[in-house]
Amino acid sequence: MPSPSEQLPDSAAPRIAGIILAAGASRRLGRPKQLLPYGSGVLLDAVLATARDCGFGQTVLALGGAASEVGRTVGTSGCDVVLNPDYGDGCASSIATALAAVHPDTDVVVLLLGDQPEVRASSVLAVIGALQQAGGRAGQAGIAVCRYDDGVGHPLAFARRLLPDLAALHGDKAVWKLLEQRADDVVEVRTCGTVPLDVDTEDDYRRLLDGLQGAL
Repeated sequence: MPSPSEQLPDSAAPRIAGIILAAGASRRLGRPKQLLPYGSGVLLDAVLATARDCGFGQTVLALGGAASEVGRTVGTSGCDVVLNPDYGDGCASSIATALAAVHPDTDVVVLLLGDQPEVRASSVLAVIGALQQAGGRAGQAGIAVCRYDDGVGHPLAFARRLLPDLAALHGDKAVWKLLEQRADDVVEVRTCGTVPLDVDTEDDYRRLLDGLQGAL
């Protein structure tokens, strides 16, 4: 958990929203990946714990596939839960659904993946800080992304002026295409380690658990 000095300033927190994308159907895995055992709970529990550690002014959780089971299993207190009926159309549809629930005064939106429990709160706070320092509110930089040892990855932070572009995306990898299209708006945050693993297959899950065991 980040120290008090790492938490978002009180004046900024109400204007920063975290969106957790957890609406996938887990087709490649064959079972709800949000509910895979992980640590003392399940995968989505770990992601929600990270979001809570960040002190977002608003946390929006997008559900779709296995939404009822997730709702019965995972503690979602403090989240605004939205259901995406079009989750089969790709991640962009969940982003649009979640953005519709974001408070209109929000300055920055952070995207987190519901199947990526290794993302740390310190990384989230770093991309928010980099965006603000680079002039996110003034319209200079619009996107902040982590630059890991092996490439760029989540968490991603978007300034308010980029939210219409984010809401208009279509498909599963559209966010990365937006980063390519708006390269001049992107600021990268140097982040130690490799891109956190997201779970799409049983092999991914085994690798994730092996890493967790190795860290104990």
